[in-house]
Amino acid sequence: MTDAKPADRFSDRSDRSDQSDRSDRSGLPGLPGLSGLSGRSEWTTGAGSVPAAQRRRMTSAELTVWRSFIDVTNELRRLMGSRLARDSGLSAADYHVLVTLSEAPGRRMRPSALAAAIDWERSRLSHHLARMEKRELIAREDCVEDNRGAEIVLTEVGASAFRAATAPHARAIKEHFADALTPEQFAALDDVLATLSRHLFPGE
Repeated sequence: MTDAKPADRFSDRSDRSDQSDRSDRSGLPGLPGLSGLSGRSEWTTGAGSVPAAQRRRMTSAELTVWRSFIDVTNELRRLMGSRLARDSGLSAADYHVLVTLSEAPGRRMRPSALAAAIDWERSRLSHHLARMEKRELIAREDCVEDNRGAEIVLTEVGASAFRAATAPHARAIKEHFADALTPEQFAALDDVLATLSRHLFPGE
């Protein structure tokens, strides 16, 4: 009997359906030609004083904030990925998988559950897990509860790599993100993110 292709070995036979890949939200297009806010008065006068939800269109100041948000989050993602690779030899995708498995009961998950947890398409996850298995960061084992497919298990090599990467990664977060903000800005950002979360994920 012919062996399955490496990517297919990580398919969870109990659930073949793929999920949409929503992890690359940074790829949303920006709006060219907007550089710098035209003036703080836009927030308190004219259209800017009316909530965006009550208007058909965004103001130029709001569009500039959107573009800045995309640019800054893209740059943070680039810097953090570069530092992670330099400091630990792990990619951002490796780290995402490792941290999720490290927090799972028994440090193991079904492929379908892992894909849902990190918000990846199943095909993308399968290919990446195949590469991680070659480096012995993860392993594929039969499910201990039933005979339907396999589970992805964090190996000792993977756990060690994750532990070694954690402190340098935390230092990079502090350097590139936390050091730039005051306590008041952290509180304001927390409020903005909570508001966006309620808007995007109502009922959660």
